[in-house]
Amino acid sequence: MRSSARPFAALLAALTLTAGLFATGAPASARANDVAPAAEASDVSLAADTYDWKNVRIDGGGFVPGIVFNRSEKNLAYARTDIGGAYRWDQAGKQWTPLLDWVDWDHWGWTGVVSLASDSADPDNVYAAVGTYTNSWDPNNGAVLRSSDRGASWKATELPFKIGGNMPGRGMGERLAVDPNKNSVLYLGAPSGNGLWRSTDSGATWSEVTAFPNPGNYAQDPADTSGYGNDNQGIVWVTFDERTGSAGSATQDIYVGVADKDNTVYRSTDGGATWSRIAGQPTGYLSHKGVLDSDNGYLYLTLSDTGGPYDGGKGRIWRYATATGAWTDVSPVAEADTYYGFSGLSVDRQHPGTLMATAYSSWWPDTQIFRSTDSGATWTQAWDYSSYPNRTNRFTQDVSSVPWLTWGANPAPPETTPKLGWMTEALEIDPFDSNRMMYGTGATIYGTENLTNWDSGSQFKITPMVKGLEETAVNDLASPPSGAPLLSALGDIGGFRHTDLDAVPGMMFTSPNLTSTTSLDFAEASPNTVVRVGSADAAPHIGFSTDNGSNWFQGSEPAGVTGGGTVAAAADGSGFVWSPEGAGVHRTTGFGSSWSASTGIPAGATVESDRKNPRKFYGYKAGTFYVSTDGGATFTAKAAAGLPVEGNVRFKAVPGIEGDVWLAGGSATGAYGLWHSTDSGATFTKLSGIGQADSVGFGKAAAGASYQTLFVTAKIDGVRGVFRSTDAGSTWTRINDDAHQWGWIGASITGDPRVYGRVYVSTNGRGIMYGDSSDGDGGGTDPGTDPGTDPGNPPGDGACSVTYKVTNQWSGGFQADVTLTNTGTEALDGWQLGWTFADGQKVTQMWNATPTQDGAKVKAASISWNGKVAPGASVGFGFTGTLAGGNAAPAAFALGDEACATG
Repeated sequence: MRSSARPFAALLAALTLTAGLFATGAPASARANDVAPAAEASDVSLAADTYDWKNVRIDGGGFVPGIVFNRSEKNLAYARTDIGGAYRWDQAGKQWTPLLDWVDWDHWGWTGVVSLASDSADPDNVYAAVGTYTNSWDPNNGAVLRSSDRGASWKATELPFKIGGNMPGRGMGERLAVDPNKNSVLYLGAPSGNGLWRSTDSGATWSEVTAFPNPGNYAQDPADTSGYGNDNQGIVWVTFDERTGSAGSATQDIYVGVADKDNTVYRSTDGGATWSRIAGQPTGYLSHKGVLDSDNGYLYLTLSDTGGPYDGGKGRIWRYATATGAWTDVSPVAEADTYYGFSGLSVDRQHPGTLMATAYSSWWPDTQIFRSTDSGATWTQAWDYSSYPNRTNRFTQDVSSVPWLTWGANPAPPETTPKLGWMTEALEIDPFDSNRMMYGTGATIYGTENLTNWDSGSQFKITPMVKGLEETAVNDLASPPSGAPLLSALGDIGGFRHTDLDAVPGMMFTSPNLTSTTSLDFAEASPNTVVRVGSADAAPHIGFSTDNGSNWFQGSEPAGVTGGGTVAAAADGSGFVWSPEGAGVHRTTGFGSSWSASTGIPAGATVESDRKNPRKFYGYKAGTFYVSTDGGATFTAKAAAGLPVEGNVRFKAVPGIEGDVWLAGGSATGAYGLWHSTDSGATFTKLSGIGQADSVGFGKAAAGASYQTLFVTAKIDGVRGVFRSTDAGSTWTRINDDAHQWGWIGASITGDPRVYGRVYVSTNGRGIMYGDSSDGDGGGTDPGTDPGTDPGNPPGDGACSVTYKVTNQWSGGFQADVTLTNTGTEALDGWQLGWTFADGQKVTQMWNATPTQDGAKVKAASISWNGKVAPGASVGFGFTGTLAGGNAAPAAFALGDEACATG
């Protein structure tokens, strides 16, 4: 796996998105409450339901280019990903907590994190520079996010330029840095020739450091005209020498790395007023990292002849003596013996003079990690050749917690499985614990807690330290009526058969191994029959399973296939229709031993199957719907008017009903919405009130309902979100909230045919999210259950119950979720929930409700889209607050003037 998402995936996303930015400095924890959504005429009735959201566990799956430890507080660490957001380390659970799930559809690029900075003067402060692409693929400018509660809530400042978390060179850094002596001062290195920027008000406003002389000049591929490979990688890291300042006074000596092979390091000795190129520095390389050992007065550089993270053929490590100006090449191997660049770099703060570095671009036979205990004078390495091709390792490696990291491989020496990694641009030694080290790879975070065994001659143990960090880009999802509850099609690691949503699967799909699976399907009436297609370095691009995805065998393919495209299985598993890249639409009977070209349908059409009639298949391209009634041999175009001609379009047929098709998609410049056909696409009806829709799926029907539950990612009544309908689209319930948005989620959605309300949502970098409803079976309160008479709760006199839960707490602050349930027989139409804090807590920010507070008394009022709550339904909201001492839960809640039961 070479990256966590191909740039093309983001380009597809960009085609369907419209720009819209938070106001500068506006609270960004969940679409700021003072920014009202645009009104949009609609006859769609919106209700609200409370969902519990989790990741389907995979653990990792993408590139982790940055790990940051706070230098003043033990166990406070952060990780950044190129498309999957930022995370904070939870020491108690030894797992990662996601921090950017609030990023919304319009700002999907903010899930790409270019850099992170943790404030050593005030550990509650953390900053993130966000944006995914510097070219037209991302419609928005970048931003600097700032948090004073360790990422529980954020404020955003839009930048006047783009920055690229998924651009070439993203493993260099950190480009964002906080002055350790005067923490109101921050610096940010910008790409694309935009230079060096500075904030003097803790990240609220930014201005260019016009005195900085060099905005960089290196591009990965100057001949590329897309704006991707030919982008100037710019200013790539900032490092302070904390000895040259004092508390409250700005640090005077600042070092900056530049993507310029002849001028890669600059220094200021007057707090950033003036800058100069450091004389005598190495040339011909880019400095990926610049780390200062202030105890010994050394600045170390890891260098590569390219910007990475994939490429790099030569590299060096140099040391600069800050007192004398002397440069020394301290590389662990001769330049002639390198076939890789150096990047990951860390100094042991407990034992100055001990440092480590990585050979990030050593793809074969493995990455290499180097360690020195004498300031780079001598080095040892993680593995050596004993007698080629055999290796001697200084480490043991246990991936039993994430077993798919072996890739199911059985390589010949000197390769091993699992590998130490690749794209190892982030490596950090815990500043408080010399035994703990973490490093990022293209697929995971590895770490050890007995690192100093390296120096004593015994082996240290490497294990995945990635739990909670989910970073896959999801292309397709399927939930069969029997067998595994979920099958996934993923970028870069292929996909999985998920038999337990809360456990890491044992192995990705193999035989064939597809680098990225683009589409999969199962036979509705024979769910053990499964097909998947995707990209691969060579044929085959298709695999079949007859045991629900447990085991696979390779299929043949038509001539000219270059990529996966889309694939559909007949309802009874008797045949398949495939629309691959590089070739036209084809059909096969059996399991792909031979293929014949379909007629009447254009190349590149999206294909699906009818879920009732095994002879019926559907196709779609550029506004025209196609139908086959002979197993995909011939297709007929249907003249349905008004369908989207441009943009991404996804459609699905309803299980068990022949000819029942739902179609979602379009673009902001043309037709865009949700359409329904009950006659196999001969006619389509557009649903009113749905301004935009991007994916549609089906799940188990609600109690008493005759039609399957619908799920869509859509914009309804001006609100973007994940929606559910139990009455064939007449009314809709938003089931996510502003704290759970996950950026771009348009690729795939499906309900679970066995569990009412359960939905699986694709993301472009945050893995697979699944949600379960608190609404039970959708039929209201369970007969015989009176929520107000639980012996453990004081009875309320109102038709309501409230659950209050503190979900996170830190020094001086906390986060809580509140669920209000309508236990009466009439719908609520607008609500206001009140309570009193006992310990002086103050609400600082609230999402999905509007807060007012008078002393200890708090009121939370409904907002435009969640004021209507049906009998038996629930609505949820959350908030962050400050603490003055204790944090006791409120003893009572009132809906207007009526007391609610608590539980």
